[in-house]
Amino acid sequence: MTSTDTWKAWEGRVIAGKFTLGRWLGGSDHSAVFATNWKEQPSLKAVIKLLAQEQGKAQSQLARWRAAAQLSSPYVIRIFESGTCQLDNRSLLYVAMEQADEDLSQVLPIRPLTAAEAGDLLPPVLNGLGYLHAKGFVHGHLHPTNVHAVGEQVKLSSDHIVSITDTNAERRRGDVYDAPEAAAGIVSSASDIWSLGVILVAVLTQNLPQEGAAGQSDPGVPADLPRPFLGIARECLHLDPQQRCSIADIRARLAPAAKTAEPTAQKPQPATSGVNRKPIYIAAAALIVIVGLWASFKRGSSPSPANQQPVSQNQETSPQPTPSAPPVSAPATPVATPEPANSPGKIARQVLPEVSPSARHTITGTIRIKVRAEVDASGKVTSARLAAPASSRYFSGHSLDAAKKWEFTPPQRNGQPVHSTWLLQFRISRGSTQASAAPINR
Repeated sequence: MTSTDTWKAWEGRVIAGKFTLGRWLGGSDHSAVFATNWKEQPSLKAVIKLLAQEQGKAQSQLARWRAAAQLSSPYVIRIFESGTCQLDNRSLLYVAMEQADEDLSQVLPIRPLTAAEAGDLLPPVLNGLGYLHAKGFVHGHLHPTNVHAVGEQVKLSSDHIVSITDTNAERRRGDVYDAPEAAAGIVSSASDIWSLGVILVAVLTQNLPQEGAAGQSDPGVPADLPRPFLGIARECLHLDPQQRCSIADIRARLAPAAKTAEPTAQKPQPATSGVNRKPIYIAAAALIVIVGLWASFKRGSSPSPANQQPVSQNQETSPQPTPSAPPVSAPATPVATPEPANSPGKIARQVLPEVSPSARHTITGTIRIKVRAEVDASGKVTSARLAAPASSRYFSGHSLDAAKKWEFTPPQRNGQPVHSTWLLQFRISRGSTQASAAPINR
C-alpha cells in the first residue's frame, strides 16, 4: 500500500481526540490534507494537514506553527491548533487551519488573468505580506498553491511562514518561485518579493519568467505585460535582493492602475477556446477570479429585502397567463366608481446567462453581477447596463444579454401600466446560476 493509499484509508479516524479526518483533499508521500470536523467548534470549516515527522525537525516545525497561530489578519489563513499524533504506529505532526475554497494554482491551467483581475489580486496579497513582514515573519514559500480564496477574500497560507531571523542550511530552492538565495538557506522579505514577481508573470501569461543566462543575469520578463505590471515584475525579479522593490514601491506603482488597467484588459475566453496552453500546475478546477475570488464588487442601489423577488434556477420561466375578468353588466342604477388601483410590477419571464461548462469550471466562490434594467409600460426591457463594476467581461457580457430578454408584468398607476426600473442580480457559481430582481424606486 502506497502512502497515498494510506492517507485515504485514514478517512474517518480521529486526531488528538477532537479532529475527525473527513474527505482526503490531496497531498504527497510525506503530507496529506483532509477536511475535518472540530468537536469543540463543529460549525467551523477547517482542514487538517498531517505531516510525517522528520527526526530532529519536529519541534522546530511545531514552534513555527505555534507562532503562526498567534497571528490575526484578514489576509492570512488562520491556524487553530497543532501538535503530534500517532496513527497505525506512525508518528505525525498535525496542523488544523481555516478552510479555503480554492487556490490560485487552479486558474493558471485554464486561462490567464486580465489586467483588471491582476490589479484586484495584488492588493490583498500585498496586505498579507505587509502584515507578516511587520510582525517579523516572511512567507518563505509564496507559490500559487499558497494564495487562497476564502469566500471573496484573498488570503495567504500560514503553515509555511518562518521568522525573518530563521536560517536553514538544509533548505533547498524548489523551483523558480523560490528566490535564488533560498538555496543558501536565506529568507527575507525580499525573497517574498521575488516570488510575487514570478506569480505576477505566471497569472498574466500562463508562463514562467525565463531564467537569465547561467543564473548570472536577471530573468527575462515578457515585454508585452500590461502596465504597470511590466515594471513591477521587472523590479521584483532582480537577482540581487537589495535591488528588488518594496511593498510600498509596488503599491505606488499600482495607484494609477485603476485608471489604466481596464482599457488594456483582455476579454477572458472560456477554456474551450482553440488556444492550446500548457498548465503551470495540474488543477481540477479554477476560479474566474481568485480575485472575483477575490474582488469585492462595489455595491449599487440596494433594494429592500421585502421587495426582492428571487427566481429559481430555470433557464427560462414563462409567464403564467392572467385570467380575464368576467364581463360585468352595466348597473341599473348609478354606483360609486372605485379609484383606479395601484399595483407593483412582477417578474413574468426570466432568462439566466448562458455560461459554457468550461467557463463555469473556472469559477471559485460566486460571481455576482448587478444589472440595472429599464422596462417599458408593456413589460419589455428597453435597456440594460451594469449597476456595479464587474471583474469579468465574459460573465458580465452574458448577464447583460440575458437581462435584455427578461419580461415583467408592469406596475399599475391609477389603473394604467407604467415604465419601471429593476435591479437584476445574477449569482453564478460552479454548480448553479441564480437570479433575483427588485424594483428600484425612482
